[in-house]
Amino acid sequence: MSELKFSLTGIYGGTFDPIHYGHLRIAEELTDIIGFQTIHFIPSGSPRLRCDPFASRYHRLMMTHLAIQNNSKFILDAREINREGKSSSVESLREYKYESGDDKTALCFIIGIDAFMKLPLWYCWRELFTLCHFIIVHRPGRISMMNQDTLPQDLKKECASRWVTNSNDLKRQSSGLVFVASTSLLDISATAIRSFFSAEKSTRYLLPDAVLDYINIHHLYSGEE
Repeated sequence: MSELKFSLTGIYGGTFDPIHYGHLRIAEELTDIIGFQTIHFIPSGSPRLRCDPFASRYHRLMMTHLAIQNNSKFILDAREINREGKSSSVESLREYKYESGDDKTALCFIIGIDAFMKLPLWYCWRELFTLCHFIIVHRPGRISMMNQDTLPQDLKKECASRWVTNSNDLKRQSSGLVFVASTSLLDISATAIRSFFSAEKSTRYLLPDAVLDYINIHHLYSGEE
């Protein structure tokens, strides 16, 4: 068996519209489960496969900053916010590889099951396996275990030899593996939080107080911003 020669860095993208405790708890637990040195939070600019977010790029960047600023292992990355046009994970990962010049660090892309199932729709999706590992997390209220037979045929074929069940295996090569993480997911969604704000219901304990205060100050998700 090959040696554990790579350190691991998490890449956590999303609209973060708004960022909430569900996102943060996943990142915190994965830090322990996977052994991440750091996790880079990348708010998306304009997603390719989704409608544009409700809050502006700037507001989502600021909310993410407020949510993670006190955790030294969580790093904010504004590259997709600053990029013109549609967001592209493959472009961001290419940039990471080029900028770091580090051949001893493996990037691990954190992704939900729903998004992973749609991976064949992503731009240059096969190239992603040459740039990173995938860490799949479950969405609350959905299937509790990853069923490989439900994957689209192209994705199932691509992943056939990539599945690993021991997170240490991720440290044996620089990219190309798929690991399903078992975390205590909180049943919190940004959609529900936005609807609570719109209905003037309490969102306390669903997201950090600093983010809640920011939303209230700027009247986000109330139709007044």
